[in-house]
Amino acid sequence: MTGNSERKTWMGLLARAPADDLDRLWRAAALAPDHVRLRAPEVGAVMVRGRAGAVGAAFNLGEMVVTRCAVRLADGRVGHGHVQGRGKDHAEQAALIDALMQGAEAAQLRAVVLDPLARAEDARRADRAGRAAATRVDFFTLVRGED
Repeated sequence: MTGNSERKTWMGLLARAPADDLDRLWRAAALAPDHVRLRAPEVGAVMVRGRAGAVGAAFNLGEMVVTRCAVRLADGRVGHGHVQGRGKDHAEQAALIDALMQGAEAAQLRAVVLDPLARAEDARRADRAGRAAATRVDFFTLVRGED
């Protein structure tokens, strides 16, 4: 069994991953575990809350569409998937990976699925940061000799 922090990390990565990337890597891993759906993929909405300046009272920012799924593998491991949008396959693949990561397949899945997703996410973040940095304006104050 893995720690909650580690599980939180891979579940977040799976939720943020583009559905096409996850599907491609899942198919490349060639895993087809026997499983039953505890909760078939279903689309719903959740309320997103925010705080002005990350402090103060929380307020309702708006609703966001999410899809969730829960599966149980033949050996009893349970996995959950929650993803933004209406991606039913994305949610089920995330749930299956979550369940498999709790067993002996974890090292293989980390190398074949999670690590490439993490590298792609890092590259997207670096690209976004680079584009934002290009628009940065540095303001400075000149010190006058009269003071």
